[in-house]
Amino acid sequence: MQSLLLPRRSRADRLAKAAGIAIPVAVAALMASAAYAGADATFTPALTKFTDFLEGSGGKIITVLSLAGGLIGLASGRFSLGQVAVPVGVGIGVGTGVPIVTSVVTAII
Repeated sequence: MQSLLLPRRSRADRLAKAAGIAIPVAVAALMASAAYAGADATFTPALTKFTDFLEGSGGKIITVLSLAGGLIGLASGRFSLGQVAVPVGVGIGVGTGVPIVTSVVTAII
């Protein structure tokens, strides 16, 4: 019956195991250097083009298409608040959303 029981670990065994994990983690944390994610400019040209597109004629086209979809839905006889609210939300999102998202991402990075 005694052989079926698992051996108990002593407090020293648990302390040694914890130290075996904690010491390498502490050394790695002390040796790590700061990462500067904002210093990389790899995607800056693509971000600039996309931002200019949404803030310029592309944003206006998206808003007009959304408004046209809402008007078509209204003309088909099925009225819902979403057919009016979605184009308004798209217009607001395209007009003010891009600067807000850009400033939030810049602040986080």
